Amino acid sequence: LLAATTNIIMSDLTVGFLGAGRMASALAKGFLNAKLLEPSQLHASDVYPGARDGFSKDTGGTAHATNDLVVANAKVIFLSVKPDQVGEVLEGIKDKFTADHLLVSICAGITLATLESKLNPGARVVRVMPNTPALVGAAACGFSLGKAATGADAETVTKLLDSCGLAMMVKEKLLDAVTGVSGSGPAYVFLTIEAMSDGGVAAGLPRDVSTKLAAQTVMGAAKMVLETGMHPGALKDMVTSPGGTTIEAVHELEKAGIRAGF
Repeated sequence: LLAATTNIIMSDLTVGFLGAGRMASALAKGFLNAKLLEPSQLHASDVYPGARDGFSKDTGGTAHATNDLVVANAKVIFLSVKPDQVGEVLEGIKDKFTADHLLVSICAGITLATLESKLNPGARVVRVMPNTPALVGAAACGFSLGKAATGADAETVTKLLDSCGLAMMVKEKLLDAVTGVSGSGPAYVFLTIEAMSDGGVAAGLPRDVSTKLAAQTVMGAAKMVLETGMHPGALKDMVTSPGGTTIEAVHELEKAGIRAGF
């Protein structure tokens, strides 16, 4: 019954993007792949014709040349422009942004207070910290609610973002920590994969084989954490037999300061 109710709610939803870049297209495709929305429910605007064309091609949604048309046609508005464009964009839609609209910002570093100050009092606003794996449907997002945002808004944002990976609601003061863990985290993991691959190459593996093995290992280990619910330390202990090569390798990583570095 809950699933059916959710589907009914989503069938009435219209979603727009102010800024039709790669992240906008990735999120929109996540909504479509999860069958939350149909292409007819998607709208986007961008000053660049190429971005508009790309959004329409990728999603089947409608691309507009002006932000006003997105606000006129959609109720959940994702703000996906560069941070230095936020003020100008919000000032431009302020008079057309009503109580029926919800603004969802994915602009890095722009606070809820700043977003709310650019709109009329009582505007419903949510701030999201996404990460680049959203581009492949595996995002880890933290989000916070503005003063006027409701529990229903939180449910809507969670449902949408979960279709592209994982969404967790936190207090805004913790979004900097979210940035450090999941916002910047992909770079740490890419570095780890590269280093593991280098080690494999040093031991004689071809580069392509070593990189694929390293990347698959990281993905598999992450899946074990998420699906078993076990503490990472307990999972590590399952791999490290007494006096074995794995615990020796872990010891070397600890000596190199890997834990302290993170």
